[in-house]
Amino acid sequence: MKKYIFSLLLIFYGLWADACPACEKQQPKILRGFTHGGGPDSQWDYVIVWITVAVVLLTLFYSVKWLYKPGEKGKNHIKNFILNAQ
Repeated sequence: MKKYIFSLLLIFYGLWADACPACEKQQPKILRGFTHGGGPDSQWDYVIVWITVAVVLLTLFYSVKWLYKPGEKGKNHIKNFILNAQ
């Protein structure tokens, strides 16, 4: 249980971290206050980030789905060869 609480604290720590005043001035209004560094150079930066987020979420979804229920049922599948090897 302690591991889970510690993990949640680490995950949510980023929500409590604040950007420094110099970085806040460089950020657009939507990102001001919780991110460091220079702001996006153009609108294409937002498009690239959202496409990347979509790819990562899709990859995460299928990874969890296929780990939970892989679906290989053939007796000659490589999975069975490895699991049954002794």
